[in-house]
Amino acid sequence: MEFNPPHRKIIHVDMDAFYASVEQLDDPTLLGKPVAVGGGETRGVVSAASYEARKFGVRSAMSGYLAKKKCPDLIFVKPRFWRYKEISSEIRKIFYEYTDLVEPLSLDEAYLDVTINKKGNPSASLIAQEIRQKVWETLELRCSAGISINKFLAKVASDINKPNGQKTINPEDVITFLEELPVAKFYGVGKVTAAKMHNHGIFSGVDLKQKTLEELSKLFGKSGTHYYNIVRGIHTSEVKPNRIRKSIAAERTFRENLSSEIFMLERLNLIADELEKRMEKSNTKGKTITLKIKYSDFTQQTRSKTVPNFIQKKKDFFPVVQELLMQEGHKNSVRLLGISFSNLNTEKSKKPIWVQLKLDL
Repeated sequence: MEFNPPHRKIIHVDMDAFYASVEQLDDPTLLGKPVAVGGGETRGVVSAASYEARKFGVRSAMSGYLAKKKCPDLIFVKPRFWRYKEISSEIRKIFYEYTDLVEPLSLDEAYLDVTINKKGNPSASLIAQEIRQKVWETLELRCSAGISINKFLAKVASDINKPNGQKTINPEDVITFLEELPVAKFYGVGKVTAAKMHNHGIFSGVDLKQKTLEELSKLFGKSGTHYYNIVRGIHTSEVKPNRIRKSIAAERTFRENLSSEIFMLERLNLIADELEKRMEKSNTKGKTITLKIKYSDFTQQTRSKTVPNFIQKKKDFFPVVQELLMQEGHKNSVRLLGISFSNLNTEKSKKPIWVQLKLDL
């Protein structure tokens, strides 16, 4: 029997260059100038870039050195996460005026299910337009939106008319849209996967659709089923208002590379203090501890260990961190260290109940 996915009215709202835009909002002298939020050109990494900086090829996760090389007039601003959280909270208040089904993905983006909404507005497209206008009028920040029948399509759509735009993919247009979409623009398909697809003659949705479930599973493992479904407009993940956190982490990038394990342990001791505070604040415990190491050549390594019981206190997890650090030698000096907890006590499995709806967006 053919599966008919549920049609909902989903909006994905994505703030435009959020961190950089907040900095330009608070400091008008930065307006119209290339801005990078990050640690600076010597040792830092770009967390976010204004659209003026992006024109020069500056992107998030790029080293400050390379960013400055691409854009000599680039202005570095240190991140103020307390401020971004404050603004994000105000944005979510606007979302909640329309629906309680809000799933934040980060400080600057969220899914909203407006199938049934507080305004009684049957048009998800008009609701998205209202939200974007209200965010601008209230906070003087721009955002973009994608509107469609499921989260995957809404996410893809929100990127099409950025910045300060929106895109609706109506139910009757879904299949055609997906068939014409380059696979590199499918949400969740990164550069490596896209290159692998290209090597197998898969360049667009229509090419992907030609592959059987067996072929895709052989090529991409468990993800093969996901690709088989999404190209047919099937994505049954619901908007989860209380999104379950899967990991908690703390990390630091150092001004000078560390070559001694004694110095590494000193820094890890401080990182562990911060992680313990975060675990206590969120009332979270975990079983899997992961040590993240980034070397001076920017290669990265992770080492993990799972303990029998849920733990939270530094006195319980720091010996594991020490063990992971000493597990093997270090091929190079270290520029970043991080500790994370996963396999948390907050994780629960829930089976969603789906209702078939016939809707116009």
